[in-house]
This record gives sequence, C-alpha cells and structure tokens, in this order.
Amino acid sequence: MRICHRIPQLIAASIFVFAVSGTALANSSSITQTGRDIVVGEGQSTGDLTCFGCSVKIRGASVNGDITVFAGSISVEGPAQISGDVTAIAGDVRVAQGVSISGDLTTIGGQLRRDPQTQVAGDVTSMSGRGWLLLIFAVPFVVFALFVVFLVWLVQRLRRPAVPAHA
Repeated sequence: MRICHRIPQLIAASIFVFAVSGTALANSSSITQTGRDIVVGEGQSTGDLTCFGCSVKIRGASVNGDITVFAGSISVEGPAQISGDVTAIAGDVRVAQGVSISGDLTTIGGQLRRDPQTQVAGDVTSMSGRGWLLLIFAVPFVVFALFVVFLVWLVQRLRRPAVPAHA
C-alpha cells in the first residue's frame, strides 16, 4: 500500500493522540474561555488563564501559571501574585500596585499601563499600536495567499492542452 493513501489516517491518528494527551496533561484549575470574561476574585487561586475575544480580571488573587489574552484586555489589581507570564495580543494590560509577576509581561498591539511599584521578575515588552498586528498577522497571510495564487496559476498552466500551430 502506498503511503499517499495512509496520510489521512495518519493525520486523524495524530490529532486524536494530541487531543487525548493534552486533555490528560491539562491542569484542572486552568480556565480557557472564548467570548466570556474570566474574573478571579480576592483569595481565589487558579492555574493558567487563556481568553480568546474576552478579558481577564484578577482582583487580589493568585494565578499559578500564565495569563494569555487574544483580542481582549488584562486587568490585575493588588495584592496579586502571578507565577507565570502575562501576555496580551491585540489588547491592553493594566497592572496596579501590589502585583508581583514571576515571568514576563508582554503586550502586542495594545497599551501597557503599569504601576511603578509592580514587581516583574522577567522582561517587560510593549509593542503598542495596531501596526504590530498588521506586521505580525497580515503580512504572512498575504505572502501565503500569493503563494496559493501562484500554485493555482501553475497547475492551470500545466493542465492546458497543447494547441498545435496553424500553418
């Protein structure tokens, strides 16, 4: 049997293995939301927080992991302890006094408002402005689209029947 016929089966098996292993290894206190804000109140403790199209609000809580937000904002009020990284892509980050972050603090395509008393053990990176989003996401998409257009043109050119020359 040729390997070409087995590619769909291999892809399906790989997706299944990754899904099962990711579920088994996931921290039970981790939270992932789409379109609905995550709020962790005072005295609470949680694992990784991931939010797509929503915001994360931490009010005096402990986060034992990373906070990652796409197209939303992150607001952390003290006293709060975050043992991982804080990352916002296409969103703002506001960190108040009395907050301690053990990892990196990164914003891409948003504003970073940080109290000078905030403790950040890792690097602080702020690429404010929406131009970064264009550079990071749109440019590779356009290059990929041009590549697909080239492939379609090439396949169509190769499939054209040869036309005999007229005398």
